[in-house]
Amino acid sequence: MTEQAAESQPVHRAKAVFVTGSTLRHVITMTLAGAIGLVSVFAVDVLNLFYISTLGDQALTAAVGYASTIMFFTVSTNVGFTISATALVSRALGTGNLHDARIKVGSTLVYVLSLNGFIAITLYPMLPTILTLLGATGKTHEVALDFMQIVTFSIPLLGVGICSSGLLRAIGDAKRAMFVTLSAGITAAILDPIFIIYLDLGIRGAAITTFITRIVLTLIGLYGAGYVHKMIAVPSRSQLLKLIKPFLIIGVPAVLTQIATPFSNAYMTAMMSEFGDGAVAGWVIIGRLVPLAFVAIFTLSAAVGPILGQNLGAKRYDRLNSTMWDSLKFAFVYTLFTWLLLAIFADQIIFIFDATNEAAALVKFFSLVIGGTYLFQAGLFVANAAFNNLGYPILSTFFNWGRATLGTIPFVWVGSHWGANGALAGFGIGGILFGIAAILVCFQVIRQLPKKDQIDQKL
Repeated sequence: MTEQAAESQPVHRAKAVFVTGSTLRHVITMTLAGAIGLVSVFAVDVLNLFYISTLGDQALTAAVGYASTIMFFTVSTNVGFTISATALVSRALGTGNLHDARIKVGSTLVYVLSLNGFIAITLYPMLPTILTLLGATGKTHEVALDFMQIVTFSIPLLGVGICSSGLLRAIGDAKRAMFVTLSAGITAAILDPIFIIYLDLGIRGAAITTFITRIVLTLIGLYGAGYVHKMIAVPSRSQLLKLIKPFLIIGVPAVLTQIATPFSNAYMTAMMSEFGDGAVAGWVIIGRLVPLAFVAIFTLSAAVGPILGQNLGAKRYDRLNSTMWDSLKFAFVYTLFTWLLLAIFADQIIFIFDATNEAAALVKFFSLVIGGTYLFQAGLFVANAAFNNLGYPILSTFFNWGRATLGTIPFVWVGSHWGANGALAGFGIGGILFGIAAILVCFQVIRQLPKKDQIDQKL
C-alpha cells in the first residue's frame, strides 16, 4: 500500500479527543469503561479459581498460583509494550498527524507479535526450572507445568490482543477497548465450567479455555483497530526500522517497570511457600481478589496514559497537571470505598473460596488491614503512567523496581518473623513509601515540562 493510498483511507474517530473538555470527565469515562472490560477478565480468573477449588485439592489451587506468577510476567511484559505503542500513537494524534499514527499502529503490532514469539519459544524449555525456583514441588509442580505448557504458545495472541485494546484507548474509543476484554471474559465465563467441570479436564481445561479466550481477544482487538477505525497501515521496511528505536526507548523501560510487580509477587509466593500450601493458597486468593476489587485502579493507570500523551503532543501543559490531580482524587475515593467493602464482606470472601486455617487468616487480614495501602499503590501506578507518556520512562522503572526490591524484600523478610500475616503487612507498608515518593516526583516533572520544551525549541 502506498503512502498516498494509506492517507486516502477513511479514518473514523481518529482524532485528539482528550485535548478539550473536562479532564476529570475523561479520566472517569476512560477508567470506568476500561474497568468494565477488565473486571470481566478478573472475574473469570476468580471463577476459574473457584472451579478449581471445588475439586477439593489444595495442591491444585497452589498450582494455579505458581502458574499465575509466570503468566503475570508475560502479561506485564505486554503491558509494557502496549505503553510504548499507545504513547507513540497518542502523541501523533495530538499533533494531528493521522497518517503517522496509522503507520505507528501497524509497526508496533509487528514488533509486539515478533517479540512475543521469541518470548514463548525461549520460555517453554525453562518452565520446569522456573516452577522449581518458585517453590513448586511434587504434584503441584506437575500440574502447574501441565497448565503452562499449553498456555505458553498463546503468548503472542495475548500480546496482540492487549496491544490492540491499548491502541483503541489511544484513539479515544474507550467503549470498543472495553469490548475487547469484555468479549474475552464472556468467552472464558462460558467455557471454564464446560472444560473444568463438565468435561472433567481440571486445570488442563482451564489452560485450554485460556488459549481460546486469547484468540478471541486478538480477533476482536484487530477488528476494532483495523476494520472499524482503519488505523492499521502496513509499514514499509524503512518505516519499521525508523520506529524501532523510539519504540524501544519507551518500551524497554516500560517492560522493566511492569515486570517489577510480578517479580515482587514471585518473591511473595516463594516466601509464602515457607509457611506451607495453606499460605500459598491464601496468597493466590488475594492475588485474584486484588485485581477484581481494585480493578479501577489498574485501569486508571492505563486510561490516563492516552490523555497525557495527547495533551503533551498538543503542548497543553495545564491539562497535564489537572489530569494528574483528577486521577488521584478518583483513586482516593475509589480505594476507600473498596476497602470498606472488603472489610464488611471479609467472612463471605473466605466462605466463597472455602479458605481454611492459614489461608482464611491471611485473606481476612488483607481485607481488614492491608487493603487500605492500595491508595498509595494507585499513586504509584498513575505516576508511572505519567513518566512513560511524558518522556521519562526511566523514572517509572526506578520507582517500580524500587518498590519491588527495597520496598518489598526487607519489609517482607522482617514481617515474616511474625508469620504469613507479618509478611503480608511488610508488603503493604513498603508500597506506601514508594507511592508517596513517586507522586511527589511526578508533579515536579510536570512543572519542568514547559521549561524543557522552551530549551528544546532553542536547540
